Amino acid sequence: MIPETSRLLAFVVASFALVVIPGPNLVYVLTRSVSQGRRSGVCSALGVETGTLVHIAAAVFGLSALIARSEVAYATLKYAGAAYLVHLGVRAVRQPGALDLSGTAARTPLVTVFRDGVLVNVLNPKVALFFLAFLPQFVGSGADTAGARGQMLVLGAVFFVVALALDLVWAVAGGRLGGWLRDRPRILRRQPHAVGAVYIALGLFAVVPAL
Repeated sequence: MIPETSRLLAFVVASFALVVIPGPNLVYVLTRSVSQGRRSGVCSALGVETGTLVHIAAAVFGLSALIARSEVAYATLKYAGAAYLVHLGVRAVRQPGALDLSGTAARTPLVTVFRDGVLVNVLNPKVALFFLAFLPQFVGSGADTAGARGQMLVLGAVFFVVALALDLVWAVAGGRLGGWLRDRPRILRRQPHAVGAVYIALGLFAVVPAL
């Protein structure tokens, strides 16, 4: 069952507004595209949005609800995601060659770029809970269980398209920014530490309770 046109358009607008908010996904796509160019940025975007498909499937078939009800499951996923972000930050600082824009260092394989993108997104319980709360708001009130799942799948597919399109924009922008940085070696030398600090800050922020 396809949602009503007005409901679908409202969902597209809401999805766009939510995707442009900076977070781990955006940071990951930007850092990969800046450091290794547009091709790596596109690959990272595909990885991140593959993670989005996992969250959508979990919301549709009830796994997100299980995570929301289980403190152990939520905490496990939360700390695993935070640890992975900190790991990416430490790796950026300790292995600056992975972010070298000079072209002399070995590039991170695209399969690793894709995998890291998937994990950055999947290991974020806040995204799972977001889909659990977000998608049902745009499902018609008269739909039965099968109809509601069908509408959520359609809405999830729409969100995926919107998010991927915006991530690809960031990938292209990051690739151009990388070219600009290559001509500014002073800024370039500080890049790994700046990127590492951002990842570590995101990881720590993920486990700090909201005040």
